[in-house]
Amino acid sequence: MDITLAAGPWQDVDTDWLIVGYAPADSPETFPAPLAALDEALDGTIARLISSGDITGKLAELHLLADVPGIAAGRLLLVGVGSIDRLTSAKLEKALVTATRRASKAASVRAAIALPSQEDGILDDNSAAGLAAMALQTGCVGQSLYRTEPGRHAFSEATVVSDAQQSAAVDRGSILGQAINLTREMVNRTAMEVYPETFADRAVTVANECGLECEVLDENRLRDERMGSLLAVAQGSTRPPRVVVLRHNGAGQDAPSLAIVGKGVTFDSGGLSLKSNEGMKTMKCDMAGAATMLGAMTAIARLDLPVNVIGLAGLVENMPDGNSFKLGDVLTARNGTTIEVLNTDAEGRLVLADVLAYAVDLGARRLIDLATLTGACVVALGEEVTGVFSNDDEWRDQVVEASARSGEPAWPMPMLDLFDDLIKSDVADIKNVGPRWGGAITAAKFLERFVDDTPWVHLDIAGPSFASSNKAHREGGGTGCMVRTLVAAAEAMENG
Repeated sequence: MDITLAAGPWQDVDTDWLIVGYAPADSPETFPAPLAALDEALDGTIARLISSGDITGKLAELHLLADVPGIAAGRLLLVGVGSIDRLTSAKLEKALVTATRRASKAASVRAAIALPSQEDGILDDNSAAGLAAMALQTGCVGQSLYRTEPGRHAFSEATVVSDAQQSAAVDRGSILGQAINLTREMVNRTAMEVYPETFADRAVTVANECGLECEVLDENRLRDERMGSLLAVAQGSTRPPRVVVLRHNGAGQDAPSLAIVGKGVTFDSGGLSLKSNEGMKTMKCDMAGAATMLGAMTAIARLDLPVNVIGLAGLVENMPDGNSFKLGDVLTARNGTTIEVLNTDAEGRLVLADVLAYAVDLGARRLIDLATLTGACVVALGEEVTGVFSNDDEWRDQVVEASARSGEPAWPMPMLDLFDDLIKSDVADIKNVGPRWGGAITAAKFLERFVDDTPWVHLDIAGPSFASSNKAHREGGGTGCMVRTLVAAAEAMENG
């Protein structure tokens, strides 16, 4: 869906739904000029609603005027954005997605967003325009891929009402929104549809569309590349494994590269350490790390960022079978590290181990991996916050700053040496699980063994990557979290 930019008075915007953001106001005298002109065209309706207390400007508060003579739009949807001087990107996104979700329940709807100036706020007008475009892309897309009657519909026309100076910001927001929707779609599709081969096929198609180089490593190539840890996880499934390698070469052959590595367990039964029925129901989402990498790489390519980025996805199914890897097995990873298997449901780290080592061998100068890795991280940080683990404080801080700019909450976790002792094995170099406590950290310490001295950040997205239910501002299912953070982190590479 294309997003257009329109200028001019808000009351003249010809659309089915005009979404207008407004902040708390004591009186009409404090209205910004575009809102004052709109209120005048409505014969003071907005001012009367404020006076009566029907609207307050509280964040994400909605008030629909379905019959609005005097303006060009068919409906006016007022959405509160809270105080401008406290309005962050996360808050504005919440308000605008709430509004676009409300407007997208019918097919063939035209929608436009008009926002007050951010002159006195934390955000600037460019950021606000970009968020408006992103909300128009994401708010109208649901998870009803398999319903005969979808509950949400893409807009037939979508517009951001601003001036020409925000054109680049609108384009950027639209590209990020489409990348988020790609990630969400891949996570929401079932495991009978998305498995290693079909994920790789989709990656090839997407790469061709946006100008990425793409290479797919099949099981024979994976054996040649000594990816014994990844191959062990895959051997219980009839679906053969794949590793996808995407390249965006935006900075020249000799410039340093960022590698983004995504865990792509397209279904996780737990293997022989079988999950419960309840624990297995949403395990189609265990490839969210790989899907996030894919979405981010499309945005990086379409934005033509002047950086070199390699995207890698380790793709397997983890299934119980007579050929499954077993407890007590000792695996040899690509970098020669031996691993004692004590739980086949701690498989994601075994997949990432080989792919991280491969990324290092490709010459990456910075690493980020994303994985729905541990329930322990959800216990520690809840369902909305990404855990951040790193071997390099400076690179970690850059990634955390990128997440803050993107409105995606993330929190640094300790990586103390004492946690290394918890994954020592009596029969191999390391074991694939530690004790019950500190599980998110011991998982990260396991991954650290495969990145050498390369600055590396591990993002545990087990909580925020998949929402268990709908909310007013968010669709259930895949969320597309951290796509924007990855793009912002790539831009940080551009800036040194």
